[in-house]
Amino acid sequence: MKILLAVDGSDYTRKMLDYVCDNRSLFDASHEYVAFTAPMPVPPHARSVVGSATVQGFHEEEAQKVLGPTLERMRSAGLQARGEWKPGSAGETIAAVSREGGYDMIIMGSHGHGALARLVMGSVTTIVLAECTVPVLLIR
Repeated sequence: MKILLAVDGSDYTRKMLDYVCDNRSLFDASHEYVAFTAPMPVPPHARSVVGSATVQGFHEEEAQKVLGPTLERMRSAGLQARGEWKPGSAGETIAAVSREGGYDMIIMGSHGHGALARLVMGSVTTIVLAECTVPVLLIR
């Protein structure tokens, strides 16, 4: 099974990784794991001021802050994973990467915002659930 682990470095990501790494009867080395993060894009005006190379370096650095510990946690549990990143709005980007990559499942943490917060801020989880056609396992 090809599994996309949506990670952002939060406590919910750590809980999700603990669940995956500690439940070896469900998640073993036979699966293909990809840890994915979506750094916030730099606004176009700022990009034009600092240049594309600087923005690319910034995105890479931000992604590695999340992916490095994630991949280390997976390796320490005996699970091989590779890291990928793409800047963008997290929910839409996770859904697009899932479709384009042919994943069988998405696993992600849930932060449990209430209805008012979803109306004001939007919710990565809500967007992923609405836009994906593969199973999504939410770890709380």
